[in-house]
Amino acid sequence: MNQPIKSESINSERPAAQVTLPAAPKPSPRRLTRGRIAAAALAAVAIVGLVAWWLSSGGETVRYTTVPAARGDITRAVTATGTVNPVLTIIVGSYVSGVIQEIHCDYNTEVKTGQVCAKIDPRPYQSVVDQNRANLAVAKAQLTKDQANFDYAQINYSRNARLAQTNAISKDTLDVARNALDQARAQIGVDQATIMQRQAQLEAAEVNLSYTDIVSPVNGTVVSRNVTVGQTVAASFQTPTLFLIATDLTQMQVDTNVSESDIGGIKEGNRATFTIDAFPKRTFRGQVAQVRQSPQTVQNVVTYDVVVGVDNKDLALKPGMTAATRIVVDQRRDVLRVPSQALRYAPPSAGAPAGGARRTRTADTPARVYVLRDGAPVAVPVTTGLDDDSYIEIVSGDLKAGDLVVTSEQRAAANSALPRPRL
Repeated sequence: MNQPIKSESINSERPAAQVTLPAAPKPSPRRLTRGRIAAAALAAVAIVGLVAWWLSSGGETVRYTTVPAARGDITRAVTATGTVNPVLTIIVGSYVSGVIQEIHCDYNTEVKTGQVCAKIDPRPYQSVVDQNRANLAVAKAQLTKDQANFDYAQINYSRNARLAQTNAISKDTLDVARNALDQARAQIGVDQATIMQRQAQLEAAEVNLSYTDIVSPVNGTVVSRNVTVGQTVAASFQTPTLFLIATDLTQMQVDTNVSESDIGGIKEGNRATFTIDAFPKRTFRGQVAQVRQSPQTVQNVVTYDVVVGVDNKDLALKPGMTAATRIVVDQRRDVLRVPSQALRYAPPSAGAPAGGARRTRTADTPARVYVLRDGAPVAVPVTTGLDDDSYIEIVSGDLKAGDLVVTSEQRAAANSALPRPRL
């Protein structure tokens, strides 16, 4: 039998040789402390430098906005909205009631005084006239009858008076004759009064009949017609308006509503200008004709009606147009003026907030403007005059035309264009 051969495994690799290196020398504690101190010092120097650069780059530069003082006009005006109306508009109504039978006037019709514009059915009123005319005739006939009776009573009394002188009749018969004469005379007076009454009734009926003709009381133009043929007009409680007639459309007026805060400076004769939407590029001119004393209160706002007269020869203005009116209250020509903003400016050195703006000057605050001299604003005391909210008149002060008046300032960083590092 073959027996297995035992063999020993031989490791062909030998173990690597181990080399031992000498250990590096350790830094001393004193050298380590000095390095840290040096690094900290460098970092502190860098931080201080960055902070100094940051502060130096954050400085502001000031730019002043200036306007040269100049001579010009200052106009103080009051603005208000108004309505264009004819100077005089006549309301034509009806005194009597009835059915409109005819109409002879329409819109824009030129009418003359006494011209018939409409006619109410006259038949009811004509019948009343005829009746009163007949009553007058009856009263006159009654007077004629009673006049004859009076004549007989007078003759009878005269006869009895002669007979009584000869005692041919009794005294009582004479008294009866006298009584009949007196009654006849009184009846004559009653008849005469009745005739006057009937005459007055007839005239009243004729007046009512004449009112059936609606006539124009003035020369003018019909601007409104409120009735048509066949319409019933009832004048029982109030006079109905049938036509509106403008006397003269070549002369118009603007009724403006001026607030109570502005009414104090407006007087008759003040010049005024206004525009309307129909002619936006045209300015109409007029003057104040009347300042009415009757106030109008709407939602606790008190206004007054200021009437501005205007010439309208070309008939461009129509009744009812809305006008934006500007009434000149006061005006100064060729005076030294500065913008109103100049008196509201003060630099921060004068106690104003940053940016140079300050509150509106009060009556106790002296007026002053700041003039740019040698690149810095210099305060110049002045005496002011008229103010139109855009410019202020300079009455006196060390200011002349051409001086650069500061109105505002702008402050900006000197190196604002460079990016700042983050700390």
